[in-house]
Amino acid sequence: MSELIARAEKSDAADELAGLRAQFVLDDVVYLDGNSLGALPAAVPGRVEDVVRRQWGALRIRSWDESGWWTAPERIGDLIAPLVGAAAGQIVVGDSTSVNVFKALVAAVRMAGPGRDEIVVDATTFPTDGYIAGSAARMTGCTLRPVTPSEVPGVLGERTAAVLLNHVDYRTGRLHDLPALTAAVHAAGAVVVWDLCHSAGALPVGLDEHGVDLAVGCTYKYLNGGPGSPAYLYVRSGLQDRFDSPLPGWNSHAEPFGMRPDYEAAPGALRGRVGTPDILSMLALEAALEVWDGVSVEAVRAKSLALTDFFLECVAAYVPAGRVESLTPAAHAERGSQVALRCEDAGDVMKRLIERGVVGDFRSPDVLRFGFTPLYVGFADVERAARVLGEVVA
Repeated sequence: MSELIARAEKSDAADELAGLRAQFVLDDVVYLDGNSLGALPAAVPGRVEDVVRRQWGALRIRSWDESGWWTAPERIGDLIAPLVGAAAGQIVVGDSTSVNVFKALVAAVRMAGPGRDEIVVDATTFPTDGYIAGSAARMTGCTLRPVTPSEVPGVLGERTAAVLLNHVDYRTGRLHDLPALTAAVHAAGAVVVWDLCHSAGALPVGLDEHGVDLAVGCTYKYLNGGPGSPAYLYVRSGLQDRFDSPLPGWNSHAEPFGMRPDYEAAPGALRGRVGTPDILSMLALEAALEVWDGVSVEAVRAKSLALTDFFLECVAAYVPAGRVESLTPAAHAERGSQVALRCEDAGDVMKRLIERGVVGDFRSPDVLRFGFTPLYVGFADVERAARVLGEVVA
């Protein structure tokens, strides 16, 4: 035990990202649920107060121009872009992940063209993605084909229109091979849509580098944007003039204030906009993203892997043999930034962990999930979490 504590202290002392912890509102709880809701960045409350009291309270309608409200969706999209490996002008912020999945998937089918009438979806996906894929299939006259990500290359063919995949499995933390799967989809002549909810802000994504067509993601996990903060939609620049949104709103019109009865899509990523932006939550997100100034995603990834490696080592040392089983791949190339442990009484165990100041979450029927946000989680946190887990399950 003392050796692991000493190693944790040494690792924290050498951590180049350790200073970022001070930019978050934290207490003595070990918070390992940032893969569900990120911690509050310290700059957000003051910014929200300014938005409410000055921008809304004093300037009122003038803030659409004078406070930059109107351009917030694309401006904040450009802040997210380097975190997912995208050049500026390809991401627009707004709506929920579910709505953006729908927009992206239907647009993907439309881009695929005639003769392609099958949507392939990750069978292990977060339920909402599956629900949306089913609705999109019914709406576009497509057949829905759920398969595991490893089965995707083998089912692609001339009928495949679009493929919807998760970069990281929400339950197990498995990282899927985005470059290889994207290349396989393209080789079949189809369009790929990636859900980045559990990878953006935790590891390099490389959207431009790997030629991803469309991508969506939330901002309240590793991007720490706050509960219900708006999601984002990525449309590769070469496809933007073909992006035909199933939700053409006045905010995505080429002349939004022209109030014309006929629809003409705006140029570029603006086609992904729909209605009036959620300004309060959007500007809270903008403030939250300031913590990324000068932060390398590669450094975040290196720390994430070190944290999860150390956690698994501490679990092996502290938890009685056979009491838990890791569902998260050991190989770095297959691991996101969370560790999922199977435990027969997981729901009760997580309640007791939370009572003792270690916060993760439980997924029915038997999974303990621990998310590691490198911006504010340290090695001492990891050691303590594993030690308390060992005491709880012993």
